[in-house]
Amino acid sequence: MSEEQRAAIHQLLRDAPFDLGGAVAIQRPRLEEMLTAHPLPDDVRTSTGELGGVPVVFVDLAGVDAAGVLFHLHGGGFALGSAMGSVELASGLARRTGLSVVTVDYRLAPEHPYPAAVDDVVNAYRALLAREGGSTNVVVSGESAGGNLALELLLALRAEGLAQPAAAVLLSPMTDLTVSGESYRTKAAADPNITATAIRTRVGDYLGGTGVDPADPRVSPIFADLTGLPPLLVQAGSNEVLLDDATRLAVRAAADNVAVILDVVPGVPHVFQAFAATLDEGAAALDRAGRFIGSHLASATS
Repeated sequence: MSEEQRAAIHQLLRDAPFDLGGAVAIQRPRLEEMLTAHPLPDDVRTSTGELGGVPVVFVDLAGVDAAGVLFHLHGGGFALGSAMGSVELASGLARRTGLSVVTVDYRLAPEHPYPAAVDDVVNAYRALLAREGGSTNVVVSGESAGGNLALELLLALRAEGLAQPAAAVLLSPMTDLTVSGESYRTKAAADPNITATAIRTRVGDYLGGTGVDPADPRVSPIFADLTGLPPLLVQAGSNEVLLDDATRLAVRAAADNVAVILDVVPGVPHVFQAFAATLDEGAAALDRAGRFIGSHLASATS
């Protein structure tokens, strides 16, 4: 069944009206519709609020006494996506770890270019630390551009001397805003819906008018010194143009003495974990992420 599932997901993405590089006024509601098309499981409870002045969605599972908090950052190329749109994916991770979730509605480009999103993420995390009384029961996660922001959060925490989370989970992270990975060429035909052109468009929105070079480590963590970051799990699919953003990050982290696991799944697309309900590889990847999180929460609290 898995081969059929993969083929169905690829066809769904090819046929979808969503275009990552399209006009934000059109693509924002299209992406939101895709991400919220199916009702959440009955035991998923959501409420809106704020942390550090930043809008967030709080997610809890009915009947679960949460052992910690997953601080989640949604994808969408810095210009699309929402906290509510990421609830299904984030709650899938929470279900496997016994955590509650905070997913962050950081400000989007082009209306709010860099560093607005990073500032929002740091401010929300700082407020979460104050609420939780520390970071030992906190795990950071993010998909695509949210993976970029998760890494930039960790680097900002290191610079400010703030407590790092117990671990971080990065799903198909966008780590190189110069769009220079070889996989943009070698995986162009395999990737069903992401292109180098689309990524460059969103990078232009994010950095436009700021004067920040796309190779600056403040926006492209692939070029940063990663020393001192917490354990990382990096997951990606072999059928995505962003594959090199994941693999090169893992190599860089290892060279900087960061404990890192690179988990590449054959034949699946960008953020394939979002299809866990209908894709065996997605569910299995979330299972592995859950075990990774559990092991590091246990070690952080022991």
